[in-house]
Amino acid sequence: MTMDLKNSRLVKLNDGNFMPVLGFGTYATEEIPKSQAREATKVAIDVGFRHIDAAYFYQNEEAVGAALREKIADGTVKREDLFYTTKLWCTFHRPELVRPALEKSLKKLQLDYVDLFIIHMPVSLKPGEELMPKDANGKSILDKVDLRDTWEAMEKCKDAGLTKSIGVSNFNRKQLELILNKPGLKYKPTCNQVECHPYLTQNKLLEFCKSKDIVLVAYSALGSHRDPNWVGQDSPYLLEDPILNAIAKKHSRSPGQIALRYLLQRGMVVLAKSFSEKRIKENFEVFNFELTPEDMKAIDGLNKNFRYGTLKFAVDHPNYPFSEEY
Repeated sequence: MTMDLKNSRLVKLNDGNFMPVLGFGTYATEEIPKSQAREATKVAIDVGFRHIDAAYFYQNEEAVGAALREKIADGTVKREDLFYTTKLWCTFHRPELVRPALEKSLKKLQLDYVDLFIIHMPVSLKPGEELMPKDANGKSILDKVDLRDTWEAMEKCKDAGLTKSIGVSNFNRKQLELILNKPGLKYKPTCNQVECHPYLTQNKLLEFCKSKDIVLVAYSALGSHRDPNWVGQDSPYLLEDPILNAIAKKHSRSPGQIALRYLLQRGMVVLAKSFSEKRIKENFEVFNFELTPEDMKAIDGLNKNFRYGTLKFAVDHPNYPFSEEY
């Protein structure tokens, strides 16, 4: 797996498909109207983003799909220029629910296929219409599904042409090994999408993934959206970090651009999420400068193994991923 940032903005996946190294994230908190996802996605495509990261769970795939179709219709892009990711939510882990879940997303998007379909989390929840099923005491209603069975159903979606590539998200090393060592494995996960930024550098997981030819895709690369449902309100503000800001000043860049470039130079695919036109443009301008080895070392030193998203709702599940070191 090689990543040549100067000449190519793509990384070759272990199944032969190519993924743009910089992606546009579409998650938004509940109070943001879904129409904003449509407008922001159109801006992102106009700016140059070709990798759009979305999910069934975000509940805005109609809006994002509309943006893609508008940009295809007006000639800005062709469908094959775009790399679209959607995710299998936790309530659909049972093998018989996997393909119908992907078909639901495709219907919302009005697309024939997605480029990447990933298991959103290794934790299974009770199947049904509710995204976050809870009991009378407000505790998550968990489900027990063998992830290897879920993976087999993902493989069938690839064989059916509904997705070009398949992967996982929020998996630790042991959970990746469970899939990799599965008897009769047909396709390895192409990627593992995890939280990663200067306060959570994920060195060990990155090295493990590289050794297995699995691309690490970084979300919350700029810190986090601080959605109170997911993130502690006393969390540190990554982009206010004095060292990041000093390096940004040296390069006449924003702290956000430094954070994104740092991850790209470590050989990751990076997702940048913003619904502000100015920021979307800024986040795309990370290919025309380079951090020095000294800069990289200084940012390495910011690691505190700090997670913005701890997935507290799933902490009692046997597959809760963050009990392991990596």
